[in-house]
Amino acid sequence: MQLRSCSGAVDRSPSHRFFPRRSTLSQACALLVLSMGATAAMAEEAADPAARSAATALDTITVTAERRAQNLQDVPVSVGVVQGEAMRAYTEGGDDTLLALSGKVPGFYAETTTGRIFPRFYIRGLGNIDFYLGASQPVSIIQDDVVLEHVVLKSNPVYDVDQVEVLRGPQGSLFGRNTTAGIVKFDTVKPGGEFSGRVNASYGSHDTVAIDGGIGGPINDVLSFRVSTLYQHRGDWVDNTYSGPSADGTVSPRNNAMGGYDDRNLRLQMLFKPSEQFSLLASAHTRDYDGTSTLFLRGAMHKGSNKVDVARDKVAYDEADNNPQAYRTHGGSIKAVYDFGATTLTSISAYETTSGYSRGDTDGGAAADFPVNGVPNGYGQSMGQVRDLGQFTQELRLASNTTDPWSWQVGAFYFDGRDTTDFYQRAWFLQGAARNPNNWVRLRNINTSWAGFGQVSWKASDALTLTAGVRATRDEKSTRLLKTADTAAGVVTYKGRRDVAMSDTQPSWDLSAMYEVNPALSVYARVARGFRGPTIQGRSAVFNSDFTTADSETILSWEAGIKSSLFDNRLRLNVTGFTYAVDDIQLNGNDSNGNGVLFNADKARAYGLEADMDWRPIPNFSLSAGLSLLHSRIQDKRVYAQVCALNGVVVCTVKDPTIKIGSNVYAQIDGNPLPNAPKYNLNLAARYDLPVGDDGAVFFATDWNRQGQTQFVLYRTDEFHSKGNFEGGLRIGYSGGYGAWEVAAFARNITNEKNLKGVIENYMAAVYNEPRIVGVSFNYNWR
Repeated sequence: MQLRSCSGAVDRSPSHRFFPRRSTLSQACALLVLSMGATAAMAEEAADPAARSAATALDTITVTAERRAQNLQDVPVSVGVVQGEAMRAYTEGGDDTLLALSGKVPGFYAETTTGRIFPRFYIRGLGNIDFYLGASQPVSIIQDDVVLEHVVLKSNPVYDVDQVEVLRGPQGSLFGRNTTAGIVKFDTVKPGGEFSGRVNASYGSHDTVAIDGGIGGPINDVLSFRVSTLYQHRGDWVDNTYSGPSADGTVSPRNNAMGGYDDRNLRLQMLFKPSEQFSLLASAHTRDYDGTSTLFLRGAMHKGSNKVDVARDKVAYDEADNNPQAYRTHGGSIKAVYDFGATTLTSISAYETTSGYSRGDTDGGAAADFPVNGVPNGYGQSMGQVRDLGQFTQELRLASNTTDPWSWQVGAFYFDGRDTTDFYQRAWFLQGAARNPNNWVRLRNINTSWAGFGQVSWKASDALTLTAGVRATRDEKSTRLLKTADTAAGVVTYKGRRDVAMSDTQPSWDLSAMYEVNPALSVYARVARGFRGPTIQGRSAVFNSDFTTADSETILSWEAGIKSSLFDNRLRLNVTGFTYAVDDIQLNGNDSNGNGVLFNADKARAYGLEADMDWRPIPNFSLSAGLSLLHSRIQDKRVYAQVCALNGVVVCTVKDPTIKIGSNVYAQIDGNPLPNAPKYNLNLAARYDLPVGDDGAVFFATDWNRQGQTQFVLYRTDEFHSKGNFEGGLRIGYSGGYGAWEVAAFARNITNEKNLKGVIENYMAAVYNEPRIVGVSFNYNWR
C-alpha cells in the first residue's frame, strides 16, 4: 500500500481510495498541505537568511526509553512522544485519558467494549481483543516506573502528566513484564525544589466537567511534595426506551438513564532528598469511579454492510439495570536512588489493589425486538466482578554513570499478581415464559514472574554507538475454579478441569546500532526478540465449558530508521520501517455462547512504516504530524474461528472459506489481517498564535486523525470492519501572562462522527466512539 497524498480532494488522484473526496477531513487536510507548501516555498525564497532563522527552534525532547535520560534523537528505538499539555487538550472534553491517546501516536491504537475500566491497546497491530478480566496483553502500561499488568489496573487514569512515551516493538530487555508489542510509558510531574502548580478546568456538553491539576513545592530543605488530582464527570444522556417484561420484572422507559460517569482521582508524592547522593520518592494514589459500561447498539449493522445509522443516545435494554459500572483502586510505590559516584542503584517497590464490577445488557437490546426465525432471542445480561486484586512488583537496577565509551546496567524484577473474580451470565433465551437458570462462576487467578536483565552500550567512535540487552524471565500462571455453574436445583453440571497451571522460561534480547551521519541526521537499526507468557481463559466455565489456554508466543522484530533535525532545528522528522514475525501467536475467538476462546496460531507476520514530524516553519506557528502504514497477516491453514450466528443462523456475510461442525460454522482465518490493526493512520495537529499586546496572544489550534481499514474480528466479513474513520478537535482562545494562563472554547469530535469502534457479532451490535463535546476551558500555571 502506498499513501500518495494527504487528501483525495482532486477527483483523479489515486489517493482517494484512502481518503474519500467528500470527507471533511480530506478537505481540511488538503488546505493544510497547500498552506504548508506555500509556507515552505516562501521560507526557501526569502532573501534574508536571518529572517528564515527567526522561527523558534524546536525544544529538545528528553526520553527514558533506555531507562536513562537521553535526547529522543539519540535513542535507537522507535519512540512516539506526547507532551502533557497536548494530553490535557485531548481530554478536556472528559474523554478517557488512555483512550484519548489512540490515533495521536503513529502505530498506537486503543479501544474498549467494557467501558472505562478495561481499555485494550495495540502497537503495530499487536494486541488482544479478549474481554476476559484475566486476559493478558502484549502491550505494557507503565505509570511512574510501575508496571500495571491486570486489565483493570491498566485503566488507571493518567493526570498531571509531564510526558507520554510510546515505545514501539519488543521492549523486554529493560522493562518489567514481557511485551511483544511495545510499551506506553506515562511520567507525571514530580515534586521539585520550587513551588509550582497548574490547573486545567473545562465544562461542556452533557454536563461534562474535567479538572486536572497539581500543586507542590518544598516543605523544608530536604523534603518536598506534590498533590495531583483528576475529576471527570458526565451526566447521563442516553435514554432507555424499553417498556416490558424482563427477568427481574417489568422495565419502564427512562430518559437520561445511562452514559454518564464520575471518575475521582487523587495522588500524593513526597520526595526526601537529604543529600546529593540519595533520594526517596514515595507516592500514593486512589481512584473512585462510578459510570456506565459500554453500550452495545443491537441491530446497528445490517447484513452486507458495515454502515451504522442508529442513534447513539437511545437504547432499548430489557436487562442489566442500565449498565452500571464501579471500581475502587488504591496503590503506592517507593523509589529509592543512591548515587555511588561511578554507579547508581535504584529500587522501585509498588503495590496496587482494586475491586469492583461491570454489568451490561450483553445482547444490546430487548430480546423480543430481534426475533430469529420468528423466535425472540437474547442473552439478557452479564457481569464481571473483581472481588479483590493485589499486585506487588519489585525492581532493583544498578547502572553506570559514565557513557564514554562504555555504559551498562543490570537488574532483577519480581512480579506477583492475584485476584478473585466472579463472572455472572443470565443466559436466558426467551421462549414464552420459560427461562434457563442464572449461571455464575468464581475464579482465583495467580501470576508470578521473575526476571534478570542487563544492557551494555559501547561508543565505538564519535559517530557509532552499539547496544545489546538481554533478559531471562520465568512466568507462571494458574487459575482455580472456586464456584461452578449449576442448575436451578443446585446440581453441578461442570465436568471440566478445576485447576489449570502453566509456566515458561524464555529469553528476550535486542541489538542496536546508531550512526550519526552529521549533527542533524542519524540512522539506526535494531533487532529484538520478545515473548508473552502462557495464558489461561477461565470464563468459559460460566456455560459449563472447559478452560481454554494458549502457550507462549515469541516475536522477532527488525527495524531501521532515520532521526533528523533540519532547518536550524525547526523541523524534526523521524521515520522507521519495520517487519516482524510472531510464532505461536495467541489469538482469541468466540464460541456459540459468546465466550472468548484462546488458541495459538502458527504465525503472524507484518511490515510497515512510522513517521513522526514536528515543524515550526514560521514564528508562532507549529505543526505536528504522524503517519503509520501496516500490512499484517495470520499464517495458519489449520486454524478456524467460529463466525457470527444466532440459533444456528449465520447473521453476517462471511468472506472466508467455512466448514460446519454440528450446528456451528467456522471460517478459515489464514491470510487475514490481525484484528484492530489499522492499515494506516494519519494524525495532524497545528497551532497558530497571533500576538496581542506585550504578553498575550489569540490562538487557533486543531487536531485530526484519519484511520484506515480496521478488522474487528479474526474472519473477514462485509460488516465487521471500519474504513475511513476520522475525528477532529478545535480550540480557539486567548493566552496571557506570557503563557501563564489561557481561556478557550473547544470542541472534541467536532463533526460528530459516529465511528464504528467495536462489534458484538451475534447481534449485529455496534460500539461507537464518544459523542461531540463542545465547551469552554480555563488553564492556569504558576511558579
